[in-house]
Amino acid sequence: MNSLALRGGAGVAFKPVHFDALLANPGRVDFIEVHAENYFGEGGLLHAQLAELRRHLPLSVHGVGLSLGGSERLDSQHLQRLKELCLRYEPALVSEHLAWSSHAGEYLGDLLPLAYNHVSLERVAGRVQHLQEYLGRQILIENPAAYLRLAESDMPEVEFIRQLCHRTGCGLLLDLNNLLVSCHNCGGDPSRYLAELPAEQVGEVHLAGHARVALPRGELLLDEHGSAVADATWSLYVEWLVLAGARPSLIEWDRQLPAWSVLAAEVDCARALQCNPYMPACGGGASA
Repeated sequence: MNSLALRGGAGVAFKPVHFDALLANPGRVDFIEVHAENYFGEGGLLHAQLAELRRHLPLSVHGVGLSLGGSERLDSQHLQRLKELCLRYEPALVSEHLAWSSHAGEYLGDLLPLAYNHVSLERVAGRVQHLQEYLGRQILIENPAAYLRLAESDMPEVEFIRQLCHRTGCGLLLDLNNLLVSCHNCGGDPSRYLAELPAEQVGEVHLAGHARVALPRGELLLDEHGSAVADATWSLYVEWLVLAGARPSLIEWDRQLPAWSVLAAEVDCARALQCNPYMPACGGGASA
């Protein structure tokens, strides 16, 4: 297995429909990423495909259901399955969301917001530290897409993240699409956010598309992962590269999947910008 640490390059969120294209030319991307929960079973076609691709490519495992921002104890079965998955495939990166998604034993099927205050910080830091100790590795925490700010919040999201990194030593998965969505919907300056982020803790970057919804009081951006990377996201990616340099960067496209050539072209854009962020911008997606 290729278990070299990822320090740059560009990859895709693996979907079985693209298995043949990836296997025919695995060097077309630098790594693949999968949602952890899709691989909690022990066998089947999904595992057979992932095992074959893992022979050629580094892997990032991205969790979506651990509910790190929740108020209850982390699910012991979920933790065990995640640990077994990591032991089985030796991923270069493992990440989870700064959000909650379950309560009273019920999975709610969404990534829900938490209040950014010292009470939440203590709780989330303890859960992140427990997760890292359980897996025996650093975890990357992803900034969420926000549609509202809770009244109980008394610190900016970026300050919450800074303190979380300081207390736990966790890394960050910087989702630039989420950052744009949150700043548009809730107010905020993406450039200032990047400047205040602990850049040295960022271990991966996500690039994705978003949708627009017209509302009586304005326009809402939705993090929907069903379209090309937005022009504004490419522009923010350039800003990040100039500020902090290359990180493993993922094209995240989870629904209304395009032809493989479309995904591969976006990988090429990310790679090219890592080599020269001053080149003409990639684009073709919607603008924020």
